[in-house]
Amino acid sequence: MKPYVYLTKTVPKEVQELIEESCTLGMWEGKEPISKEALYENVKEAEGLITSGISINKELLEHAPRLKVVSNYSVGYDNFDIDEMAKRNIIGTHTPFTLDDTVADLAFALILSSARRISELDRYIRKGKWHEKDAKEIFGSDVHHQTLGIIGMGRIGEAVAKRAKFGFDMEVIYHNRNRKPEAEKTYGVSYQSLDDLLASSDFVLMITPLTDETYHMIGKEEFKKMKSTAHFINVSRGNTVDEDALIEALTNGTIAGAGLDVFQKEPINEDNPLLQLENVTLAPHIGSATEIVRLNMFKQAAKNTIEVVHGRKAPNPVKELKDI
Repeated sequence: MKPYVYLTKTVPKEVQELIEESCTLGMWEGKEPISKEALYENVKEAEGLITSGISINKELLEHAPRLKVVSNYSVGYDNFDIDEMAKRNIIGTHTPFTLDDTVADLAFALILSSARRISELDRYIRKGKWHEKDAKEIFGSDVHHQTLGIIGMGRIGEAVAKRAKFGFDMEVIYHNRNRKPEAEKTYGVSYQSLDDLLASSDFVLMITPLTDETYHMIGKEEFKKMKSTAHFINVSRGNTVDEDALIEALTNGTIAGAGLDVFQKEPINEDNPLLQLENVTLAPHIGSATEIVRLNMFKQAAKNTIEVVHGRKAPNPVKELKDI
């Protein structure tokens, strides 16, 4: 009998066929996100669960007694309750490498958009206000030859550093839990303390995973240490930043602007003050949102699941659960 695998959203036919070659597939096909009740009902017999963002906690796992693996189609896995999964010998996997360059592209798009006020001036033209301001009132900031501070020098951070150093002649500094001598040699980047990075950077890019240590890592005091002309870019997770402190910094001119792909609550609330600010570029968590990358992420998650439910080693386990 084929092992049963459940998908919490509809995926391309190519991915479905890949799974169905060796597994029985169940899949949520509703237009709205799957409800808790529907999820619990459908994971009762599942040996593999493919998802992203859904909390894999004690309550869910109690409804899935046969589960062997949870495969996120994402790099981040802050939705995993690592302790509960470890207790039950459930492997967690993710999809590293596949989206590194695509997220790096988006990070740079937000840097450029924030610096040159692209989204703000797009609205300005659409409203027929081209001649209402003096030319100096629509000036932006240069990106080339400026200083970029990267918080979190993982694979995506390195991909951004490469673009910044060799494409825009930027000085690149970074702060990371551990120093990266190879990255320093390859890309000519230099390590700095967090405080020094914040004080020195024209652009601060947040690209850390969300952990207990990085929760609200950037808050009111950190924004005060930044240049008043600096731009803050976040493509990590919304909760690595105190959003209220960011709103205050943007409103009061503590920093010049921001580019955000992630938020504390997603989708963002309609009354979130960020929606009223002109000096922020907003994107709906689209870091990996290209057709080919999403397809490859789904394939990678499917392959992770297939291997585990057939008793083989997971190709991409998360580090905390790799020895199960």
